[in-house]
Amino acid sequence: MSDSPERQLLESKSRDELVAIANATGVDIPARARKAAIVEALLSTNGKAKNSAASPSASSKQPDSPRSNVPNQAKVRRVRIAAEEGVSDNPGPGVAVTDSPKSSDKRDRKKLQSDETGESKSDSAEADSGSEDNKIESGEFGQADAGNRRRRRRGRERERDEQWQGEPVECEGILDLRDEGYGFMRTRGALPSNDDVYVAAKQVRMHGLRKGDILKGASRPAARNEKNPALLRLDQINGSAPEELVERPLFEELTAVHPSQLLNLEVKGAKNVTARLIDLVAPIGKGQRGLVISPPDCGKTSTIKELAIAIEANHPEICLVVLLIDERPEEITEISNLLKADVMASAFDRPAEEHVQVAELTLERAKRMVESGTDVVLLVDGLSRLARAYNLSAPGNGRILVEGVDAAALYPPKRFFGAARALSEGGSLTIVATVAKDTGWRLDEL
Repeated sequence: MSDSPERQLLESKSRDELVAIANATGVDIPARARKAAIVEALLSTNGKAKNSAASPSASSKQPDSPRSNVPNQAKVRRVRIAAEEGVSDNPGPGVAVTDSPKSSDKRDRKKLQSDETGESKSDSAEADSGSEDNKIESGEFGQADAGNRRRRRRGRERERDEQWQGEPVECEGILDLRDEGYGFMRTRGALPSNDDVYVAAKQVRMHGLRKGDILKGASRPAARNEKNPALLRLDQINGSAPEELVERPLFEELTAVHPSQLLNLEVKGAKNVTARLIDLVAPIGKGQRGLVISPPDCGKTSTIKELAIAIEANHPEICLVVLLIDERPEEITEISNLLKADVMASAFDRPAEEHVQVAELTLERAKRMVESGTDVVLLVDGLSRLARAYNLSAPGNGRILVEGVDAAALYPPKRFFGAARALSEGGSLTIVATVAKDTGWRLDEL
């Protein structure tokens, strides 16, 4: 056996190459085994495989069960290929590899074994539960993932194909921003509706949009999986081109000064006694804060209507906004038909959260107009009802004052009323609000 070509071929290899051959053929060798021991282990494995392949019982069973000889035959083939080719393609120096007289027989047997291995591929896949099964499974999973990716890609392409191709629809409304960055263009007052236009966060950042801006542009109808139309083109912001408002000031950063311009409320040729008395007793200037305080059912709403009529008649340059909170629907309709001004209202049958939303959006709308240098008068009816809405909608913080008054509900009405001011840069915000007293509720007194 020492003169066999296989032994000579193995002995011509280095120890590292023999270790690599043993690992490739699945032969277990000790970590510190010598070169001769590795050669003997490889030859013994090869000899056992030959004996099992040449036994009569195995040959008789081979046609019925080719799977039984596949592992040994495959191991023989791996040993021969590894021994003949080596780990690297270049054998060591001075090593001559010659064909033995049995090389043709070996090649014939090798071809026969490869054919039998190909015929029994399915059986060997069931017998081997190791790396070959894992490879097959990973291949199947990879194909499944590729199929999912193709389906998703086709879905995206189908959505792009189904994009709306019609003419844009003109739209105009007040912008209501969310904390997440996107917003909605309210097309029917300050309350949400199905016709509101969605404004993406990218458009908000691009044009520097703020809550309360009056936007004018074009939109597309809602897609199949959308609830609202989407803004496609923005033409105007508060009546100006978007590029003209890139560096507009912020309301909170403007300089507040004392009111210096008087509002003339007396209407000539009309019997408006209320406005005349206010001019005589408590004159109002641009940028001033005023309260109409009275018990219930004493004419607070009528006073607000008289003030609105006087301001519309004497000061057409002023932008007048009337805010009605928790008011009767018929009262809202009457004031809307009486005045040309913007009337923002929330009826008494609506929840407190809606009252707060309308009030906040109206105040932000007034601030945006003041930033452009406009004089704005905001008439609020009433501040007491707004405070109650803040108290009901305020998140609980565990600090409850007397008679169920939440401590967090005291600041928002103060912030709302304190927004009135005259500005040295131009523009002013005047707020006149009604406040109820003698109602028996502690919050009205606070």
